[in-house]
Amino acid sequence: MSKTFKAWDVDQGWLLPPSLHEFVPAGHPAHFVRDTVREGLDLSGIMSCYSEERGYPPYHPAMMVALLLYGYSRGVYSSRQLARASEERVDFMAVTGLNRPDFRTISEFRKRHLAALAGLFPQVLKLCQAAGLVKLGHVALDGSKIKANASRHKAMSYGRMKESERRLAAEVQAWFARAAAADAAEDREFGEQRGDELPAWAADKERRIEKIRAARAALEAEAREPPGDDDEPGPSAGMRERGKPKRGPDGEPPPQAQRNFTDPDSRIMKTRDGFVQGYNAQIAVDAECQIITAHRLTANGADYAGLAPLVTATRKALGRNPRELSADAGFCNEANLHTLKKRRIAAYMPPGRPRHDGDPVGRRRIERNSLMAAMAAKLRRAGRRSRYRLRKQVVEPVFGQIKQARGFRQFLLRGFDKVAGEWALICTVHNLCKLAARA
Repeated sequence: MSKTFKAWDVDQGWLLPPSLHEFVPAGHPAHFVRDTVREGLDLSGIMSCYSEERGYPPYHPAMMVALLLYGYSRGVYSSRQLARASEERVDFMAVTGLNRPDFRTISEFRKRHLAALAGLFPQVLKLCQAAGLVKLGHVALDGSKIKANASRHKAMSYGRMKESERRLAAEVQAWFARAAAADAAEDREFGEQRGDELPAWAADKERRIEKIRAARAALEAEAREPPGDDDEPGPSAGMRERGKPKRGPDGEPPPQAQRNFTDPDSRIMKTRDGFVQGYNAQIAVDAECQIITAHRLTANGADYAGLAPLVTATRKALGRNPRELSADAGFCNEANLHTLKKRRIAAYMPPGRPRHDGDPVGRRRIERNSLMAAMAAKLRRAGRRSRYRLRKQVVEPVFGQIKQARGFRQFLLRGFDKVAGEWALICTVHNLCKLAARA
């Protein structure tokens, strides 16, 4: 007697179509994200863009938003991967309702509505607050360097720009001279020749010169008028030293100043694993359920300028300041401690990198009778029982969940404004995942 198996008939047609709600089990995140977008989010900022009645009906904007949010929550970020998942994965089909937008449609939708998508962050944060996931008892701050969509090897220093421009210009002139001599020789031998198109090698060299000249002009303009707003990309690499402007002879950029050709707004930043071409992504995280209460993106590797904006954004979104705040030494300076004292927030920030013996000052020199000296004494008194210990278990795991669990280690977009919108979308998805886990 042979063993009986369940039927496997791939050619069997269905009498009745399946229900989308049966594609994945009840309680699956796909259902939660889809229903949250349909019922819990205000998409008027996106819907208002579709006022033209003519033309072929586009995909529903709410479906596209749900596809992006769910894809990001599953670690799928590329528009091509999102389009492929819409065709191959049943959990994505449960979100899209069997719609199959192509990758260009997904990419263009994300670019067109990036600002509105970034505006979903406070809405999701409000939902988390209503669900009791945010208490504002203790908030921790941190920043992490994330790679830009550019290679640091595509950057060039100001000194090398001047040298390369002269060398390439000389090469092009020499080639033009040889081409003119060859044309003259061919005219004498063959008669009239057209010869009005540039050779490909000459055009490539000229385009390279144009890029170098544009980058050099941008550095020279920055040397004349330094950027002031820290929320903008800020000074280029090598244009400042210890917080002060650095200039070369005659007020021009120093020879070490660099500018990237692929994403000029990104900067070379130092990490534990070496140097990367990227951005500094900062967040404030509530200790109750690791909800991100505020986010910020900067092209400055230093963190200290981000404390006040993150605290202000938290208060603006949730209506009040946190009772306690912890952050690493990169956020600690006299001005930030004064800001927290003025806002009546209990601060736990070491003035320097803590040593193995528990000293919170490390090698940093601090003035007596200053707020930083008082902070060092406060942390020494508490020792290992200090509330500062919460920082590692509150904010650092969030970066681990974003980078490791969901695989976001490099931005897809280029340019400061676009990357800032992409970071807002990443933070929105993180909170949405926390909300789904509680639902």
